[in-house]
Amino acid sequence: MVESTQQSTQVKIVVPEEHMMVHLLGSGDELLRTVERAFDSDIHVRGNEITISGSPEETALVVRLIEELVELVKNGATVTPDVIDRTLGMLRSPGDGAERPADVLTMNILSARGRTIRPKTLNQKRYVDAIDKHTIVFGIGPAGTGKTYLAMAKAVKALQNKQVNRIILTRPAVEAGERLGFLPGTLYEKIDPYLRPLYDALHDMLAPDSIPKLMAAGTIEVAPLAYMRGRTLNDSFIILDEAQNTSPEQMKMFLTRLGFNSKIVVTGDVTQVDLPSGSSSGLRTIEQILDGIDDIGFCRLNSNDVVRHKLVSAIVDAYGRYDNRQNGSHSVRGRAGSARANGASGSAG
Repeated sequence: MVESTQQSTQVKIVVPEEHMMVHLLGSGDELLRTVERAFDSDIHVRGNEITISGSPEETALVVRLIEELVELVKNGATVTPDVIDRTLGMLRSPGDGAERPADVLTMNILSARGRTIRPKTLNQKRYVDAIDKHTIVFGIGPAGTGKTYLAMAKAVKALQNKQVNRIILTRPAVEAGERLGFLPGTLYEKIDPYLRPLYDALHDMLAPDSIPKLMAAGTIEVAPLAYMRGRTLNDSFIILDEAQNTSPEQMKMFLTRLGFNSKIVVTGDVTQVDLPSGSSSGLRTIEQILDGIDDIGFCRLNSNDVVRHKLVSAIVDAYGRYDNRQNGSHSVRGRAGSARANGASGSAG
């Protein structure tokens, strides 16, 4: 039911099953308050009826949000304040109407250790879809956007479904302020800290006691990038993590390891390059090099796709603004220097 005036619209939604209201409103109406805080509209609940009063545009958005939450509950998903925020973010994003938030948030990738791994944003779903569609995919974005985690979930799923015979996880052994030669211990002990994040993700997705057996059998291999040289990787799901720390030569070496019936996912953050000063990143130019080649996909994730603490998203945005200001000031100084040089040249003439 819709009643409207020039300034205000009132809409009544009848939730089909009254028991759904508990899942929609939350314990102590916690979820209802989350929705109310996101809008200026008045939202009233009576029984299984929700009445929204406000501007036509905002009222329509509230209705769409509630419809998506109802669909999530129907599909067995748990509605949380974070789910509401992510659903609303998708609804407010321009040009994203082709895919419903409920479809994104109920897309299961892998069920592991008592929980389900699934995309939490529209860009994450597009990233996962690209992995299904292409042989080589580049996932580029800031920390916390799920680039490596989702790729590893797809790799484990492919192994379980016998689409590949092994998983190969690799990273360049380069980090800020440290080099392998200066670290204590054997070569394995030196390398292990660089690969630890990959082991941690594996432990989220597989029974811990199965991982050593799979690694001993060669079904799962976790190794530094240098170990890939000279190999051809067939029947494998291969993930290169922290690819911003590869040189152009290393990137070429890695991509040409691709064998038959294999898939490659390359992940990285071009804003966090830890290579020595003056070295170029193999990830920064790769899209220009491979542009137009079929069966290669590029996915960009941003601060809206961060699935860690909300502050991580704010930090990513703050660094982005700072970098833009720095780049702008460098450009101004560069133009000023050029103008001075031209002036000096003119006076000398």
